[in-house]
Amino acid sequence: MTDERPKTTDSAPATPEAAKIDRRSVLRGAATLTVGSLTAPAALAQVAEPADAGASANTNAQLEAQTRRILRWSGPDPANWVRARAGADHNVVIVGGGQSGSGIGWGLKRKGVGGVDIIDQADPGQAGIWLNIARMNQLRTPKNMPGPESGNAALSFRAWFETLNGPQAFDALDRIPRPVWADYLNWFRQTTGTEIRYRTRLVEVEPQGDMLRLHLQIDGVPRTETTRKLVLATGYAGAGGPNVPDFVRALPAEVWTHTTGRIPVETLRGKAVAVIGAGSNAFDAAAVALEAGAAEVRLFSRRPDISYQGTPPQAAARPAPRPASPPAPVDRGHPNVLELAYELPDVVRWRNFVSRDRGAASVPLDSLDRAVAFDNFHIHLDTSLTDVVLDRRGRVAARAGGDRLRFDYVIAATGYRVDLSAQPELARIHESIALWSDRYRPTPAFESTAGGLHPYLGTGFEFLPRGESGAQYLRNIHCFNLAGALSFGIPVGDVPSMVDHPRVVAAIARDLYVESVDVAAHERFISRPSAPQDPSPYQRAVVT
Repeated sequence: MTDERPKTTDSAPATPEAAKIDRRSVLRGAATLTVGSLTAPAALAQVAEPADAGASANTNAQLEAQTRRILRWSGPDPANWVRARAGADHNVVIVGGGQSGSGIGWGLKRKGVGGVDIIDQADPGQAGIWLNIARMNQLRTPKNMPGPESGNAALSFRAWFETLNGPQAFDALDRIPRPVWADYLNWFRQTTGTEIRYRTRLVEVEPQGDMLRLHLQIDGVPRTETTRKLVLATGYAGAGGPNVPDFVRALPAEVWTHTTGRIPVETLRGKAVAVIGAGSNAFDAAAVALEAGAAEVRLFSRRPDISYQGTPPQAAARPAPRPASPPAPVDRGHPNVLELAYELPDVVRWRNFVSRDRGAASVPLDSLDRAVAFDNFHIHLDTSLTDVVLDRRGRVAARAGGDRLRFDYVIAATGYRVDLSAQPELARIHESIALWSDRYRPTPAFESTAGGLHPYLGTGFEFLPRGESGAQYLRNIHCFNLAGALSFGIPVGDVPSMVDHPRVVAAIARDLYVESVDVAAHERFISRPSAPQDPSPYQRAVVT
């Protein structure tokens, strides 16, 4: 089950104490990062710790005062209007307490949907990826993208960050430092009163009429609960798991990991490390190993070059060449209307996915620079590892081109797959879920086995029944993880998909509202003659 990421960092096991984030120390740590082409002293001067404890206390007091104003201006949470249903323990269960689960939970609360429970298999304070397996120094997305605030600017990252550090500090940011984003999410959960049931794992989903029976493990103890709606906010690894090459999976577990797991950095000093893959996760993993003192790190890419985001300093100094003709427009969605990508025709959504799937993963320039700065980092382009075996000394031997190489450890930065049949919790129901291969037939030039395995989702991220299966209960399962990438044109579960939280909230509220209508009771109410009220409040003004 991958309803949440692993619960430890690359550097040390997670503990309740480690989960407690000190806001000022996090921001102080952010000041050591390189931001864009600027070093932290130049770009993050406003983020550093105030000169004295009094200044720190003042900014924290200012944040707390602003938080109280936010809650007052927003008004109290609406009362729960959802009518109770016999046999249902919950109206909604959200699996995953990371940024998506927290944001959707907050949206439902503000919509007046009660009976919502958020569960996560992680230990308290460790939900999400940002404090465990995420290894980038900065988020890979622009700092101005919408977050979990659902349109309430006072709850946005910018409002939180500027209250603590001032507008100049925000302007100086290229992108948001990863630990600072984690700290913001922690503040958001506290401010919105988002509660998460930790150490709770979804084992299996079983249909029970049009409701869902959830088989859970809570602190290892089996338990069953029922819900009317289920949201799978399970991130990138919750739609089929990590994509691991067979030759890596065949190695003993102690000599390799996928980037979804913990890299044992404490054992890598003086060791030779191989990184398979050339995306952002690959370069960040390589940098982590190098920073831990690895003797050498070799990165292997099947492509002849590395695709990256940003402009190298030497290129920035040269004038850009003028294109011979304007580029043709491509309908891939636009930053300000990402939530409309679902409305594109199937043929466009499919081709956009295939184009992305066949293209090279683009690496932020700062992630590239972070690894390349080490002289003992080497990139092997247009190269795949072959003849991979474990030698007599317990090292990984492999052939790369004409060279025979040996490594002490292998990191598979090979991405994720979408295959609902690989998710144990969906074992009873996955065969009834409509896939893109059931609904769309591409032309030969755009065939894609990977695309065909994506579920064909409804307007609110809900599963749809396959063919004549009659499995209408599937419409009560909302799939807000990587499996929604083809239907919605964005990496669902990542920061860009937060713009779609209101879509999920609206769909759930709509279904619960319509379902709660008692037609017979409604008819009795409107057909009942109304008795006149006491006329005394206006009697003296009545003309007789």
